[in-house]
Amino acid sequence: MTPFIAELIGTAVLILLGGGVCANVSLKKTLGNGSGWIVIATGWALAVFAGVVIAGPVSGAHLNPAVTIGLAVAGKFDWNQVPSFILAQFLGAFLGAFCVWLMHKDHFDATDDNPGAQLGVFCTGPAIKNTFLNIISEVLGTFVLVYCVFHFTDPKMTSTSGENVIGMGSIGAIPVTFIVWAIGLSLGGTTGYAINPARDLGPRIMHAILPMKGKGSSNWGYAWIPVIGPILGALLAAFIYLKFK
Repeated sequence: MTPFIAELIGTAVLILLGGGVCANVSLKKTLGNGSGWIVIATGWALAVFAGVVIAGPVSGAHLNPAVTIGLAVAGKFDWNQVPSFILAQFLGAFLGAFCVWLMHKDHFDATDDNPGAQLGVFCTGPAIKNTFLNIISEVLGTFVLVYCVFHFTDPKMTSTSGENVIGMGSIGAIPVTFIVWAIGLSLGGTTGYAINPARDLGPRIMHAILPMKGKGSSNWGYAWIPVIGPILGALLAAFIYLKFK
């Protein structure tokens, strides 16, 4: 597996599970309909865990253009690889969003009287529309994510001879899982915490393409905020990390 394929598959699984929990909670006639924000925040956190487990050993599991850009600015990632990683993340987001739609097609059809609920499966939107504060929400949420990523370590155990290094394996995905869970629970209620341009824009484009009964607007007037906000948050995290490391 190459880093490109790892980022593509990891992001696809992230969106499949993350978009899937939104579909389960928001669409009519699912068994999880109406189960609430705690379920959504937990589902997204565990979606990140799954994506990181898949992609981590090969690509480092960025799964997010803001993370990729932030790591590059901080000197922790090669700028030459940034375009291919971002392309893989967007392609993975397209694929994951398509799978969510395919699996829940009957439920999208049953929710044809609520285009907002349909759109919310694919992408984020503000609870209260306020351009400046909506951007601040995405900046702060992504700042927390990326700044914490900069401080992740890889605990290892070694024998007294220095051999047989044992890493954390898949358990190493747990820290970022808890960070995303915390962001969702504490900071996510204002804009839906995209904190990831590919996670929002990729599925939003898929929403615009896919045929759905009762489908409304893809809300393109808001679409730039969950792209620019996370990138600004990642740049802020990189700046502060470099200033005070």
